[in-house]
Amino acid sequence: MEMTHPCCLLLALAGLLLMTTAHALECPKIKVSTCQDCIQSGPGCAWCKKLNFTKAGEPDSIRCDTREQLQQRGCDVKDIVFPESKHLLLKTDPLDDKTQLKPQAVELRLRRGQPAEFNVTFRRAEGYPIDLYYLMDLSYSMLDDLEKVKKLGGDLLAALNSITGSGQIGFGSFVDKTVLPFVNTHPEKLKNPCPNKDTSCQPPFAFRHVLSLTDKADVFEREVKKQSISGNLDAPEGGLDAMMQVAVCGDKIGWRNVTRLLVYATDDGFHFAGDGKLGAILTPNDGQCHLEENMYKQSNEFDYPSVGQLVQKLAENNVQPIFAVTKKMVGIYRKLSDMIPKSAVGELHEDSSNVIQLIKEAYNNLSSRVILDHSTLPDVLKITYDSFCHGKKPTMDGIRGECSDVKIKDTITFRVKVTAKECIKDQSFVIRPLGFTDTLTVKLVSQCSCNCDERRDPTACNRNGRIICGICSCNPGYIGKNCECETKGKSSKELEGSCRKDNASVICSGLGDCVCGQCTCHTSDTPNKQIYGTYCECDNTNCEVHNGQLCGGEARGHCDCGLCKCSTGFEGSACQCKQSNDGCMNSQGNVCSGRGHCQCNRCQCHHGYQPPLCLECPGCPSPCSQYISCVECKAFGSGPFQKNCSAACSNITESSSPEGSWSCREKDSENCWISYRMRQEDGEKKYSINVDAKRECPQPPNIAAIVGGTVAGVALIGLLLLVIWRLVVEALDRREYHRFEKEKSKAKWNDADNPLFQSATTTVMNPQFSGE
Repeated sequence: MEMTHPCCLLLALAGLLLMTTAHALECPKIKVSTCQDCIQSGPGCAWCKKLNFTKAGEPDSIRCDTREQLQQRGCDVKDIVFPESKHLLLKTDPLDDKTQLKPQAVELRLRRGQPAEFNVTFRRAEGYPIDLYYLMDLSYSMLDDLEKVKKLGGDLLAALNSITGSGQIGFGSFVDKTVLPFVNTHPEKLKNPCPNKDTSCQPPFAFRHVLSLTDKADVFEREVKKQSISGNLDAPEGGLDAMMQVAVCGDKIGWRNVTRLLVYATDDGFHFAGDGKLGAILTPNDGQCHLEENMYKQSNEFDYPSVGQLVQKLAENNVQPIFAVTKKMVGIYRKLSDMIPKSAVGELHEDSSNVIQLIKEAYNNLSSRVILDHSTLPDVLKITYDSFCHGKKPTMDGIRGECSDVKIKDTITFRVKVTAKECIKDQSFVIRPLGFTDTLTVKLVSQCSCNCDERRDPTACNRNGRIICGICSCNPGYIGKNCECETKGKSSKELEGSCRKDNASVICSGLGDCVCGQCTCHTSDTPNKQIYGTYCECDNTNCEVHNGQLCGGEARGHCDCGLCKCSTGFEGSACQCKQSNDGCMNSQGNVCSGRGHCQCNRCQCHHGYQPPLCLECPGCPSPCSQYISCVECKAFGSGPFQKNCSAACSNITESSSPEGSWSCREKDSENCWISYRMRQEDGEKKYSINVDAKRECPQPPNIAAIVGGTVAGVALIGLLLLVIWRLVVEALDRREYHRFEKEKSKAKWNDADNPLFQSATTTVMNPQFSGE
């Protein structure tokens, strides 16, 4: 009895789950008119192409639904159009020592939202060819390592041949960019950068390609022996620059389409994107090959590559780096290795004596780890991997497929699921196991159109068109569901315009079809619901409800285009009231005092008037000033309306003694005061008035008295001003004199007591005068 492999059971179970999910897909209820729009609206939508599937007044959108719903409505299985995502195998060469991946090419027909699935098988071959490029740091601290590597040629190639039947080795070296602050740019230091002048070092350089890949060990040893150590200033080196050139310069490096290993040997860290600004290098690395005479001479023009940029180029060129670094650098390069899916890190002895063993172990780890990945995809595509590793629990829905510890001749399987979120353009991408040369080309074809495989029927569409997926496509000059309408020179837009309520509205309110310029309303799915109107804008269900029934029930009224039409004896917005005016009659027997209407036996008053009988209007302005001209002409026969008083003031009547609502006192056209009372009668602008018999008119002015009084007043005011001025001057003089007297009383001597006083006269004594 033959046993079934567990992986096969898992694959079958996954396929069963996929079929169950597909059956459970739903179709959104949206308005569509074509098969193509239908299948693009949701992954569960199907289209019925059966002729005459829709009834009169039914929209073509009912052709779009799930397969189950269409079958229930009477659509045969053969008439259901349901494109499904699927795959076609284009190339499936068998697995052997050269072919490790199967299939090699597939075509996916993708429908929006439906995943397409296919299986990928990988079997690790024995003795697969290897190319190994040895990239060495030649800064001064690697002096002893260089001496060891010079003797490794034969041993390194022998180690490769022990793994594979076809191995090649190559060699390159790097230091750093030759600008400050990375290297000393003094002319003597550029010639000999060694710290000891007695030691001879070669000038610094960014990257030198020394030896292309070869299978001759003696050539490798001869070329490496020619190399000498160099030097730089700072600790980090320009290794990423060198790795980028090794990855992208495939023709000059000599890479074959085999397993490609890049051994990166150093005892220090690395510069990356942005560090070039320290040396005034601002142009980003372009990821292109710039080797001239095997030298990277443009290193001082381009910045270092970023880690992400380098990872991308390594993956594109299928290069697997092995970082052979000293113990102090292992941690740093492990973090770098975590960013590179297919890479390894090994601890290098101080003199690189263990490099061969390190490479063998790293290669075994890399080749036993299978990572299935894909090239860059647009955002509308989603791809996931289910990994069925040999003897291990499967992992589902990974961003890449991955199996570890894969031994030679082990076979592993991946299920690839590709989903298009939107309809896509035809395109392709590549899936490959990282680090291996095998590739799988995936061709994508959009499955967003319908292939209805129509039968030719000359009598269909009234011989004025042809059937496309069950719907008539009319010849020029004809329109309509069955091409029954001749346009007679009118464009379809003009005919459709007569089916629009206004320019902004949709055709037939979205509830009907425009047939020959007139709306044919759809039949509603709701029982007893009717859609009608010139533009299908009306129905008989969108009205107010009373006591749980539309328009109070059939006995009270019916719904007509959003409004309740009440039967005799009922009224109200929902026909909720019996007709009666008993509660709306005032004492004069008028309904709502003529200032409103009676509804449901209650007054619905006009603006400002208040129930219950619309008698009062608290916010209404007084009519006194508005009707003074009518009062003047009615009571005194004067004023602007005296010639047509009856016509202009027909709403004003005189009453002997009205119980006035307003007591008025206004001036008439002759500037006389008129006192009267007004009362509002039933109705909005009907008033009765009662006017006092006598007006209060002003007397004519006394000119003489006015003139005499004015002259006397002016004279009196002038006299009064003179008196006031004299009093003010007298008061000021008295105040100044009082100040003078006060200052005089404060003096302490008179004129005779003043020692400084000298008399104005002089007495002279004559000695000869004898008195006679």
